[in-house]
Amino acid sequence: MSIDKIIQSIRNNKQNHLVDFRLKSKTEDFTDDLFHILFDSKISVSENIDDLANSFNDIALMIDNSGGLGVENIWKKFLIGLPELLNQLNQDAKCIYLHDPAARSVEEVILAYPGFYAIAVYRISHNLHNLQMPLVPRMMSEYAHRHTGIDIHPGAVIGSPFFIDHGTGVVIGESTIIKNSVKLYQGVTLGALQVSKEMENTKRHPTVENNVTIYAGATILGGDTIIGENCTIGGNVWLTQSVPANSIVYQRTDTKLKQKTDHAD
Repeated sequence: MSIDKIIQSIRNNKQNHLVDFRLKSKTEDFTDDLFHILFDSKISVSENIDDLANSFNDIALMIDNSGGLGVENIWKKFLIGLPELLNQLNQDAKCIYLHDPAARSVEEVILAYPGFYAIAVYRISHNLHNLQMPLVPRMMSEYAHRHTGIDIHPGAVIGSPFFIDHGTGVVIGESTIIKNSVKLYQGVTLGALQVSKEMENTKRHPTVENNVTIYAGATILGGDTIIGENCTIGGNVWLTQSVPANSIVYQRTDTKLKQKTDHAD
């Protein structure tokens, strides 16, 4: 096949998808800019909020170039929700500091903890998800996923405070509900028991009630699965059914030590 035919074939196939990767990079820049405006003491909110609004408008127009009041209304509603979002994130950061003996300050949590960054991006993307902003929330969540190894779908509903320690490998599915004062450790999966496109409008992921701790490697599956309040779920537990409140669930293991035999000369 000649080079001209190869190029034409690529062009023809490329036309099947209307993908503009500038949208991805602009969304990632917007996410970082907003995070810095919310937390960086050296960045003025009043001096940067207009630039942030312009960035949001550029992103929205790349998705829907018809413009109009829709974009402006979404931005206004998002802006109104920012003080409460920041309040929740401050509670999250304080919770991490109070419960992690390795944390020396709230500032350390904000600057260095991947769990906190993933939670922050989740709360931003969740607010936009609720405002019916298409595509952008998913790109935000995947941006945080790439940086932290923590995958939180923006459609999940998560209370405050929320604590993810270490975090690598945590997966929280779209229809997950997490109440207040919940702590997760690395490798936890809150996922679906079945994966089928026909289930996209059904609750596929579990509900976690208040004051639950889920340790590393636990897997909890299913939309009907409810973890009652004040429960502790041990490491590497596999659950596909509900657990009543005030329960401790752990995986029983048998450890066999090989006995060393001394041989006399």
